[in-house]
Amino acid sequence: MPLVAGIDSSTQSTKVELRDVATGVVIGTGRSPHTATTPPLSEQDPSVWWAALVLALGQAVASADHANPAREIVALAVAGQQHGLVVLDRDGEVIRPAKLWNDTQSSPDADHLLEKLSATGWAEACGSIPVAAFTITKLAWLRRCEPDSFAKLAHVLLPHDWLNFKLTGNFVTDRGDASGTGYWSAAEHEYRLDLLSLVDDQREWSGVLPEVRGPREMAGVLSHDAATELGLEAGTPVAIGTGDNMAGALGLGLNAGDVAISIGTSGTVFTTSMRATHDPSGAVAGFADATGNFLPLVCTLNASMVTDSIRGLLSLDHAEFDELALSAPSGSGGLSLVPYFAGERTPNRPNASGSLHGIRTDVNRENLARSAFEGVVCGLLDGLDALAAAGVATDSGRLVLIGGGAQSTAYRQVLATLAERDVTVPDDSEIVSAGAGVQAAALATRSDVGEIARSWELGLGAHVEPETCDVAAHEVRTRYAKARA
Repeated sequence: MPLVAGIDSSTQSTKVELRDVATGVVIGTGRSPHTATTPPLSEQDPSVWWAALVLALGQAVASADHANPAREIVALAVAGQQHGLVVLDRDGEVIRPAKLWNDTQSSPDADHLLEKLSATGWAEACGSIPVAAFTITKLAWLRRCEPDSFAKLAHVLLPHDWLNFKLTGNFVTDRGDASGTGYWSAAEHEYRLDLLSLVDDQREWSGVLPEVRGPREMAGVLSHDAATELGLEAGTPVAIGTGDNMAGALGLGLNAGDVAISIGTSGTVFTTSMRATHDPSGAVAGFADATGNFLPLVCTLNASMVTDSIRGLLSLDHAEFDELALSAPSGSGGLSLVPYFAGERTPNRPNASGSLHGIRTDVNRENLARSAFEGVVCGLLDGLDALAAAGVATDSGRLVLIGGGAQSTAYRQVLATLAERDVTVPDDSEIVSAGAGVQAAALATRSDVGEIARSWELGLGAHVEPETCDVAAHEVRTRYAKARA
């Protein structure tokens, strides 16, 4: 039975799924954690990702009910956390720990880059304006703060690019992940070296960037050394892979008009589009997807970390916290929680903090719990509004909830109620590794990724309807908007 390995290298861990190529049925899984980080400084040694991949793949193979599943793997693909900066020297060695997407130390550098080119100019050039999350601002930080490291720089990679390099020895990336750097244009399908010259106009940037390959191309084949460490066959095809959000869209079988909201450490709101977006407000990032189209996306820094913090204050487990929140009325008795616990990316307020508004002497645990969920959801629904304002269709298809937060009954119900529409919660919770598996299967069978996603019946699941409540959704959101102003 031919199998594929879908790899999700996220901020927190590496997850691997082995799937039957023909049916998409999962026959083996593995998971290994990464080193924890705490913004504003958020860095990881890339060697941690490789060690986690070796362990997680080994677990997936060991858990498969097959005689020799490692020999049945016909292709693999990596989906990785976006934006992170991995810098290598001329020998291909990592110069310093990778700065991750949620490291906000480059906020001053983002401001400086915006002084050199207007927000409109940035949006037109690459589809997004620079914020601390993007790779280009981290490069500017490296030049400013670690000139010795910057001088050694010979290759600039993203996390998924570096894993492709470890697997194949090639310096390659895909258009989806490249579109999150701040120096590759989804609309023009090319690097914008003029933007990198704003970081350093003396460097020849074209020689340090990975080749951008198309959705149906390979990253390469598994090298002998990598195959030995992983216990796989040398020469196994490695699909080009992509960023985690792009893989998530594949794993959902997302169509035009569908919108996905992901609640994890961070929050994202995204959809697919046939055209590139250019939002000078900075709310919508004009990404490419993993199919040849586009993936306009809004990202917030604060999602499940907010509800976890409030849950910890109340000393409750997840189920107890959900039950407590849902016992409160919509609107949380007038409480509005602004969830900027780690600063915020959308809106761009890297030095902001959280706040609680409307608190009175009759405050209770139930309303505090619900206000945490409502604050996170209101921030994400602001992102949904931003997508619509950018001209993207957002109301003609499904509203899909994914990420760790999708397992929370409170997040499901609060989202449906405040969005005033049904919410689909897919049965398959590992969306990103599923999307990577789709890429690997498409490569192995020479099929279109959409065909694979449909044949695997991805994105199906339970439906949650809005509550009937006394406090209207628009009143809750209006009160939140005033609190965060």
